[in-house]
Amino acid sequence: MIQLKTLPVSPDKQLRNIGWDWMLGTDTVPYLTNEVVTVSEADVEAYHEAAAELFEMYVAAAQHVIDRDRFSELGIPANLVELIRQSWDDDRQIHLYGRFDLAMTDRGVKLIEFNADTATCLPETAVVQYAHLRANDLDESRQFNAVYETLVGQFRYLREQNPDLDPSLLLSTTRDIDGNGIPEDDANVALIAEAAREAGFDTAIAYIDTVDFSATEGIFRQDPFSGRFIRYDYWFKLVPWEVMAEDEPDLCALLTQAVRNRRTLVLNPAYTLLFQSKYILKVLWELYPNHPLLLRTETRPFADVPSVEKVIFGREGANVRILEPGGQVRQAADGEYGDYPKVYQQYVTFPTDAAGHTYQAGVFYAGEPCGLGFRRGGLILDNGAQFVGHMVG
Repeated sequence: MIQLKTLPVSPDKQLRNIGWDWMLGTDTVPYLTNEVVTVSEADVEAYHEAAAELFEMYVAAAQHVIDRDRFSELGIPANLVELIRQSWDDDRQIHLYGRFDLAMTDRGVKLIEFNADTATCLPETAVVQYAHLRANDLDESRQFNAVYETLVGQFRYLREQNPDLDPSLLLSTTRDIDGNGIPEDDANVALIAEAAREAGFDTAIAYIDTVDFSATEGIFRQDPFSGRFIRYDYWFKLVPWEVMAEDEPDLCALLTQAVRNRRTLVLNPAYTLLFQSKYILKVLWELYPNHPLLLRTETRPFADVPSVEKVIFGREGANVRILEPGGQVRQAADGEYGDYPKVYQQYVTFPTDAAGHTYQAGVFYAGEPCGLGFRRGGLILDNGAQFVGHMVG
């Protein structure tokens, strides 16, 4: 059972001061709550150890896929395979950060999936839950929360590993269908940019449709005041690799050449798509059958136990179905990813609070496990789920 502590003073004022009104959810169920989950030191240690071990397992599973040329099974677009191979073979191209989604069960921590490519919830985890404790005059150190500091360390490590590159970083995301920025994505990118600046990078932010790409010269942004083009050696994109491969194949070809020629380094590297594909959950089960951190995952529904049907490149619970043994649908979520292949993961009950809400833990990993937060909702945690912070003790 999830234990909650009410914190009566919300961080709303601080969020408005920094322009994060999108978190306040005034026209929907509030995205942020006035409660935090209380977790024990033992649970924090369990989450930390699980994320550390799982990342090593993911690395081994990715190596297995590459060695045995199993890209198509994972749904990897053919036009990304070369870039995945070359980024994987180059130790200088580190995985900047990602987020493990985990369930604490009566049998310990279980992996749900790894958001390795374009993980969000950074501002909520790194800043908001910290601010919530401070707003209530509580000790902010009573959290498993070193996300921001660890990101700064990752960027410093990037500089050390790539002394031949200039520490200049362009960060990009996309716009909505009306041509406007997406506040959630913009806030995530802004936090990453600030961590990079603290690590000594010169940074700029530009929507991807305003970025210029060259296979031989790299990545550029036109300065709106001087009109001159500025080149950047590093590019962070909050745009999924599989979307770029499907919608912009020419861009993927350019990036493959630019990365090969050391004209740019992309974050997260292309090989993170191997981690992102939910088919790798099946590969993990093949390599580590009955591992205590894993849930059985196959390509067909289970006849003997409930399962969760997942599309291999779905997000925010879209197109997820919970199936009874034999395939009867218990609950389903709509979405736009239904054409992707599917995998079936053994269903596990998430912990609940006294009101019956389910809780999924998110543990950020940036070279090491570095922060914990929770999403709260129903049986399927979709884009309407709330963010809930935590306290240790």
